[in-house]
Amino acid sequence: MTRKILVADDEPNIVVALEYLLQRSGYEVHIARNGDEALRQVEAHVPDLVLLDVMMPLHSGYEVCRRIRELSEWRHIKIVMLSAKGRDAEINKGLAAGADLYVTKPFSTREIVEKIRGLLA
Repeated sequence: MTRKILVADDEPNIVVALEYLLQRSGYEVHIARNGDEALRQVEAHVPDLVLLDVMMPLHSGYEVCRRIRELSEWRHIKIVMLSAKGRDAEINKGLAAGADLYVTKPFSTREIVEKIRGLLA
C-alpha cells in the first residue's frame, strides 16, 4: 500500500523539491498552498503524514494541526511542522498543537525524507 503525504506549504520552491523527492521515494503526494486547502486535502485523501508550513495564508500551520488533532479519525496522521521560526517558543507551540516533529528552515530535503521514513516505519 502506497503511503500518502500532504505537502502544505505556500513556497513553490519547497513544494517542488519535496514533491519530487517524495514521489521518487515511492510516496503518493498531494499539495496544498494554504491552510484551507490543507484541511480540504486531509478530508479528501486522509494522508499518512502532513508536512505543514507554520506560516500559510488563510489558516496557520498551528491552526491546521489543531484541527487535524480534534477529529479522532485523523489522530493517526503524523504531522511534521516546517518553519523558519526556530525559537523554543515556536517549537513548543507546534508540539503543543499536536505536531510529531518540528523542523526549522532551511532544511535538507533528503534529511526530511529520512525523518518521514522513520515516522512512518
